[in-house]
Amino acid sequence: MIPKTLFLTLIIGITILAGCASPPKEKTSLEIQAIQSREYETSKRTAFNATVSVFQDLGFTVVSADYDTGFISTKSPTKARDVFLGGNEMKHSKATAFVEEIKSGRSRIRINFVHETLESNEGTEKNQDVADLDPSLYEQTFSKIQESIFIRKANIPSEQ
Repeated sequence: MIPKTLFLTLIIGITILAGCASPPKEKTSLEIQAIQSREYETSKRTAFNATVSVFQDLGFTVVSADYDTGFISTKSPTKARDVFLGGNEMKHSKATAFVEEIKSGRSRIRINFVHETLESNEGTEKNQDVADLDPSLYEQTFSKIQESIFIRKANIPSEQ
């Protein structure tokens, strides 16, 4: 059996250590930009078209796309489900991209994924948007964009 003083000391020590645990460090804007941006050796037109195509391949619907501004806005299909006491929850993702030419034959793409949840119950609504900063999601998307650019450049002689 453990003496009371030793037991209390252990409990206090564990409590202090647990209280000292720091919350996960928030990413700086530069760290976020590094996750969300990539540069490619291609024209703005090819980068823009490849980005739109990849969003569609990922199941997003293009809400708007403007080549002149380089801005693309998309939305995934909404998933709805009934929740406690007649409430309902709807979830979907949104993705935006900004495509810009940084110099002749070189473009930069920045993508942002956001998950949106809308909960409604007895006339009240709660909307929550959460940015997705999972580096693997962005890496996979940029990899698909790179593949699409490669295919487009192979099929368009003037882009080589």
